[in-house]
Amino acid sequence: MNRITDKKHLILAALLLFLGFVATSVANYTVSLYSLRKEIVNNDLPLTGDTVYSEIRRDLLIPVFISSSMAHDTFVRDWVLDGERDPYRMTRYLKEIQIKFDAITAFFVSNKTEIYYHADGILKRVSPDAERDVWFYRVKKMGNPYEINVDIDMANDDTMTIFINYKVFDYDGNFIGATGIGLTVNAVTKLIAQYRERYDREIYFTDGEGTITLRASDDGTDGRKTLFDRLERNEMAREILSRREDVPISRTFDRKGHTIHLDSRYIPEFDWYLFVEQNEDDVTKAIRHTLAINILVGGLITLVVTSLVALIVRNYERRVERLASVDELTGMWNRRAFDLAFAHLLEKFEGQCSVTMMDIDHFKHVNDTYGHLMGDRVLGHVCDVVTKAIGPDDVCGRWGGEEFIVLLKGRKKGDAVKTAEKIRRAVEASPYEDGDVVLPITVSLGVAEHHPGESRETTIARADQALYRAKESGRNRTESA
Repeated sequence: MNRITDKKHLILAALLLFLGFVATSVANYTVSLYSLRKEIVNNDLPLTGDTVYSEIRRDLLIPVFISSSMAHDTFVRDWVLDGERDPYRMTRYLKEIQIKFDAITAFFVSNKTEIYYHADGILKRVSPDAERDVWFYRVKKMGNPYEINVDIDMANDDTMTIFINYKVFDYDGNFIGATGIGLTVNAVTKLIAQYRERYDREIYFTDGEGTITLRASDDGTDGRKTLFDRLERNEMAREILSRREDVPISRTFDRKGHTIHLDSRYIPEFDWYLFVEQNEDDVTKAIRHTLAINILVGGLITLVVTSLVALIVRNYERRVERLASVDELTGMWNRRAFDLAFAHLLEKFEGQCSVTMMDIDHFKHVNDTYGHLMGDRVLGHVCDVVTKAIGPDDVCGRWGGEEFIVLLKGRKKGDAVKTAEKIRRAVEASPYEDGDVVLPITVSLGVAEHHPGESRETTIARADQALYRAKESGRNRTESA
């Protein structure tokens, strides 16, 4: 009957354990989902944005600097002011720029003649009525010194190109044209595609109007060419596009039943916005799969754990017993265990004992100068020295912080003071060494002999008062009560 009852208890315990495991797994799933969302919004997306931003900025700022140098080149200004004679000189200059910096194109458009000079010769005359020439008149009127524009390049079979259009002024500050270089968008879109593949996130850029200017060629936009189409939330899109600070903005919204996390930032150098999207479903699939595996593993573990419960409980009880009596940092008895040992000693030896209180001098300076980890190692070092200096029947415990207490069995005050001095000299002769750091250590001690009929608290208090006098008298000394 007892065996049957024990089996029932075991089965009940196993069932409870398994149900608890399932409940814990579900709770962990919920917490993990929350943490994951928080991690995506606060860390993953901003970090991806930072990385992409740094790469794009590195790739595009160099062409901006090149275009700036062209716009401020005295040859360009002097040639224009000299009447644009000998166009070959300008086209040869542009050809050299194109070759030197490995650009897909280099150009100069004159404000006076409206001639479009290209690295391979004169391309055309621009006109305000031509749709493809609108960019020049936009650059002419804009307040910024340059713009970055994604457009087709007529000189290269209408290849999609990133143009850096830089305004050129004469020496009196009058607008005389626009110059710059062009880069193929393939390199940039490949970079975006690499990050999309690596992080499984959608990455794209828009201009100030919300038009998507750069994205991976297969980014799944489904023909959505503007931020408003992409977000399907005009209010959110307008809010993001109204911000001109280089500070990341995080938003979470629902798109066709899918939770989308969005990180965006304004890039002032290009007057663009960078967007990084994460579809939460892509990540939670892995978590749900993990939940199923956890429950399966939990069932297997339950079978093993049930058969080992008794052994685990016994080991746990032993460990708890030790933790209840031993200071984890130093391995010495803690205050509670020391007090029990003191009570037992008074009963066994009928009060014949002494107490020594010890404090490490200037220990706060060690913590403040070398850090708490070094301080912890110094405490352990001092404990080792003290343990070797006292007798095998004596008891040493950590009283708190850098303060220790030593119980000297069967010792009168005179012998206790000698032992305290032995401890003091041993510590002083054993500096703590850690690599290049050699740290001298001293201690102050207070000794009190236990009087018959005196409580433990009173004896310890008298030793503590003696310790106080030792510290007040200059430290690194022993005083007795």
